[in-house]
Amino acid sequence: MTKQVLIAGAGPTGLTLAIELARRHVGVRIVEKAESFFNGSRGDGLQPRTLEVFEDLGVLDAVLAVGLPPMPIKAYVGGEFVREQLFGEHVDPTPDVPYPTVRFLGQSRTEGILRDRLAEFGVHVELGTELVGFEQDDSGVRATVRRDGVEAGDIKETVVADYLVGADGGRSFVRKSLGIAFEGSTDESIRMLLGDVQADGLDHAFGYWFSAPEDPMSGIMLTPLSGGAQFQFGAPLDDGQVEASLPTLQAKLDAMTGDLRVELHDLSWSTVWRPNVRLAGRFRVGRVFIAGDAAHVHPPTGGQGLNTGVQDGYNLGWKLADGSPELLDSYEPERRVVAARVLGLSSELMRKYTDGEPDAHERGAGTRQLDISYRGGPLSPKSDDKLRAGDRAPDAPVFDVNGKQVRLFELFLGPHATSLVFGDGPANGEHVHRILPAGETAQGGDFVDTDGHAYAAYGASAGARVTIRPDGYVAKWQ
Repeated sequence: MTKQVLIAGAGPTGLTLAIELARRHVGVRIVEKAESFFNGSRGDGLQPRTLEVFEDLGVLDAVLAVGLPPMPIKAYVGGEFVREQLFGEHVDPTPDVPYPTVRFLGQSRTEGILRDRLAEFGVHVELGTELVGFEQDDSGVRATVRRDGVEAGDIKETVVADYLVGADGGRSFVRKSLGIAFEGSTDESIRMLLGDVQADGLDHAFGYWFSAPEDPMSGIMLTPLSGGAQFQFGAPLDDGQVEASLPTLQAKLDAMTGDLRVELHDLSWSTVWRPNVRLAGRFRVGRVFIAGDAAHVHPPTGGQGLNTGVQDGYNLGWKLADGSPELLDSYEPERRVVAARVLGLSSELMRKYTDGEPDAHERGAGTRQLDISYRGGPLSPKSDDKLRAGDRAPDAPVFDVNGKQVRLFELFLGPHATSLVFGDGPANGEHVHRILPAGETAQGGDFVDTDGHAYAAYGASAGARVTIRPDGYVAKWQ
């Protein structure tokens, strides 16, 4: 019988998980209590590791087509132009890191791309469908979902599934129902006014920083959003009560721009945001799992929240599809350690931002999530100073029997594990590839590492055999 998984929540985490399950022919339903899809920028920074995940999911081309690279920022103080600088670091690709630079794409557009990909597997998000209860035993989960009926009132349905995943945000019904502690705090002393809005008088090819002469480090940021003429507006707030409305945004901006008039209009999304830093005590109880914001909530600094949630779904998908106790047991210890570390990074960047430190907006190697490792975890208990079990498997170019260049990431694509055999050795079986050193001649399905990038990236010598997990991490080194 085909496994059945019910996912509550259709944000980036739930959608990533649903794609992972659907492409492995696992029965999946994804329900969302909202009546319509989210329409706002919110989490807009896609980190390099997320771009690698998106390549495997089959959505990278769509993301790169509309996502923006780091853009120049024009800074104004008291309405006077003072300087221009790049927001975000541009890094050239290398053989082992094909997508080293963050891309900026509003969350609603990312979700739309993921929904389109999910639909290719015949799975669609069920809007206006709320999870209102569940119980579990050793055989599965019985969940109750409620839909609003046009004429008959609420319609309730019982859904029987093998597993339930709560990807239902920081106020997660699933987490609360399980009684899982959500440890952390909300800092009421810091508030930000955010919104997606059009701005007459500004060039959409640039971002903008407006501040007052008496406090140039505290101001308003407008960063361009792809797919139109909107900017994401961000401004600090004091202790007073405000309405997140167009007049409020306009008044805040006018106070910073002096004689430089910028007219705001067509506000499509806005909110008052407070730093909320929390980590769930557990990520699993029996056959029920939590992921994304349901398990960890981040400050926006460093662009980590959405990206960490996507990797939760990417980690959990292949494990649920397999269903073995060893793999299911590994989800919490692998991902909770990562979430805790990333929360620390985001919080430190938030401290720098509130203290006015000049490097608060830097997005260096620590935020790119390329250094995430599961070394020492339940699936890779042994490690040393070389690339070993639990580390991200790097990319590299190799050449096939016809002299055509192929990337290792192309060999990894798909819902399967992959093995690389370096030099002579048995390479029998599906998704097993022999990588020969420079100077050798490829035969059959062999590949030649003409430039030595693959051997260098993996620290491999003749006879090494590396097995890559379906989520792109080293599973075994022999």
